[in-house]
Amino acid sequence: MNTLQSAVVGLKKGLPALHSKLSLTLLIICLVTTGCAMIKVNKENAQYLASTVLVGRISTPVPGKGPIIVAAYSIQQGKRVVAHYTVLHDVGEYELMVGKGDYYVFAYWDKNSNLIYDSGEPAGQYGEPKKVIAPAGGVIGDINIAIPAKTQNIDVPCGFEISSLKPTKLHSRLAGAIIDLDDDLFSEENGSKGYWEGVSFFKEIGGNIYFLEEYDPGKIPILFIHGATGTPRGWKYFVDNIDRTLYQPWLFYYPSGARIQSMSHLLFWKLQNLQAKYHFNQLYITAHSMGGLVARSFIMDHGATFPYVKLFVAMATPWGGDGMAEYGVKQSPAVIPCWIDMQPESQFIKSLYRTKMPETVSFYMFYGHQGSRNPFRENNDNTISFSSLLDRRAQSEAKMNYAFNEDHVSIIFSKEVLEQYNTILNTFSKNPGRSSDLAGGFLKINFSYKYQLEGKSSSPTLILQPIGKKNADMVVDLTADDSSRVLGPFPKGDYVASFGALTAIGEKFVPVAIESNKTTELNYVLSPENIIYGSLISALQSNDWVAGMPYEANFTIDSITLDGSGIHRKSHLLESEDVNILDYTIERTDLFYKGHFVFFGLLPGEYELVIRVQGYKPFVKKCYIKAGKQLDPMLIELTPE
Repeated sequence: MNTLQSAVVGLKKGLPALHSKLSLTLLIICLVTTGCAMIKVNKENAQYLASTVLVGRISTPVPGKGPIIVAAYSIQQGKRVVAHYTVLHDVGEYELMVGKGDYYVFAYWDKNSNLIYDSGEPAGQYGEPKKVIAPAGGVIGDINIAIPAKTQNIDVPCGFEISSLKPTKLHSRLAGAIIDLDDDLFSEENGSKGYWEGVSFFKEIGGNIYFLEEYDPGKIPILFIHGATGTPRGWKYFVDNIDRTLYQPWLFYYPSGARIQSMSHLLFWKLQNLQAKYHFNQLYITAHSMGGLVARSFIMDHGATFPYVKLFVAMATPWGGDGMAEYGVKQSPAVIPCWIDMQPESQFIKSLYRTKMPETVSFYMFYGHQGSRNPFRENNDNTISFSSLLDRRAQSEAKMNYAFNEDHVSIIFSKEVLEQYNTILNTFSKNPGRSSDLAGGFLKINFSYKYQLEGKSSSPTLILQPIGKKNADMVVDLTADDSSRVLGPFPKGDYVASFGALTAIGEKFVPVAIESNKTTELNYVLSPENIIYGSLISALQSNDWVAGMPYEANFTIDSITLDGSGIHRKSHLLESEDVNILDYTIERTDLFYKGHFVFFGLLPGEYELVIRVQGYKPFVKKCYIKAGKQLDPMLIELTPE
């Protein structure tokens, strides 16, 4: 009996040019004609819905030797069983995918790369250790681990084996890992696996931004994003023919069959960590096909927090979705998760146009008109209909929309396309004044802490609000080590600046004028603040909440109250999409928004948290705040009545 993988490989042998963009029609045929394939895809989907992504950062006071291994394990019949592990080439961010359950997370320098925690290898763990309770779906963050310079006692015994399967090469999944385009990691088989078997792909390969060379602050990064069934290798023609003295290629590699919005969140997480490490102030994005939807979703959801995207070029992107995806969702016995988002009337497609592309992003569209013509199908580029490629919502925002005598795949191997692309690239880079913010000024942020909270300071955020402009706020996330960092450029003009952290108070609404080519200094001192905060989830899980997708609950809240230490507080229930959540956060207003709640400015003492939600049993919990110790965020699973 054929497997799904063999079906895909067989198809590719017949159509090698389509390896990175198979039409959804052919994909559905493969599924329907392969019984084992349907079973396998449905099994993957069930695992996808039942999984959660754990994320955090690994730190250490001194560099170590060998890769860092981060692993999540559960206790089963008295034994430690690793659910997932990942490999890092340096300290930084990590991601682990686990099923619903209770886990412990630890990390160590694997000096001999044998996937065994040996004596003498520096190690650290989350908590002492602290249990991580994973629901089915979503992301659990801030599972941060410090590895000391010397060995220490952790709850995992020396000699513990991470995996009996030893890969020939331990690939780093830390953003910025250097790789060659010809590496086997970027094989066609792996690209297909990322589409058909997204969970297996994520566990074996992960999702990451790779570099082809060491980071160079003198070069502008161009992030290339592949589409369905693709890999970064598909960008080889472009990578080999851009000016590498001016630009450095970055490559986003992800399981393309996953829900698209979850991949845009993964992209944000990776870029956020790279920006914190290298402090770059501009990024160009080039995307093919479905990769353009990933990029636009990232810009729409995270543009305010990540204002560094200056140029976005999308090629053969299905801006209006794909009718075949809708057909597949309704008719196919097995559904690839990304089809749900690719439906023309899906909530995801609609979300891409809820606001306009930021003015600070120069956006260009490319498409090919060499497609099939038959009476049974709309005119297309051999894969995507023109009505989707030329969706008026996207086209109205593009500075230019270029058409080429290419099809859906050949567009990224075309000499004419490359020439036009390089013209845009080089003209834009040499004339930065075309983007208003590149002609602006800079801010130097100096800050310090009045405290040490359990040995780790809270990461601060700068919020810039232009005077007289509504919904134009800019948010810059910093790390605790970023004092004296120069930020920008920002558009010239008058602003009010607010600075603080979730668990620390800074100064708010400080007037600041930004002038072209000048740097203005701002100085802050952060004071500690205790809060109680968390997220609500439902035992009645939605299929829209999958691994890697932040949870946004649609609960009808009656009340969220907090009593104790002489106070009675009630959360503001914010429901409107037009609410500027930043205003409430700056003012430290107790609130509930999109499934998340927070109470600010609490004194040490005992409190009772009561949450009443229509259709669910009341949730009551005692919370104890101690001086110098911040409570961890809560993940509350409500029980239906």
